[in-house]
Amino acid sequence: MLHRHPFLSVVTLAYLAFVGWVTLTPAADAPTQSDLVLRVLARLQRHEHLTWLTYDRAEYLANVALFVPIGVFLLLLFGTRFWWLAVAAALAMTSLIETAQRSIPGRVSDERDIAANTMGAVIGVVVGLVLTFPATLRGWRREARRARLSPEARTRTSRPR
Repeated sequence: MLHRHPFLSVVTLAYLAFVGWVTLTPAADAPTQSDLVLRVLARLQRHEHLTWLTYDRAEYLANVALFVPIGVFLLLLFGTRFWWLAVAAALAMTSLIETAQRSIPGRVSDERDIAANTMGAVIGVVVGLVLTFPATLRGWRREARRARLSPEARTRTSRPR
């Protein structure tokens, strides 16, 4: 899998390192606790139609968004036939992250994060399936053509005269 897609593997590993940095950094050094995030959120809340966007909701949406690329990357690495494995790997990954956060100072492990991250991965898998569907369809057609042209297929479909 990794040797067949070296560039995708490098990009996936780089993104996973970024996710590790964001999720496994002690709370005092965490990039999500910056003043910039709070200032942007305060500015967004000035707009009447965005008053619903509280810090907790923004954090939940950020957790969803953080795992969308993971769903896409894992789907591309495992292949569309094994889409369920991409979802399972993302679920295992987020469970490990939440378990590790229990021992990191200032971090809080939360079951809602597992749900949000898994939802993001599922969205990523669906996006990946939609984007790769034309190629998947071409592959199905190519396999159907090969099956029709193969000698085994001809002997099975030929009728005695």
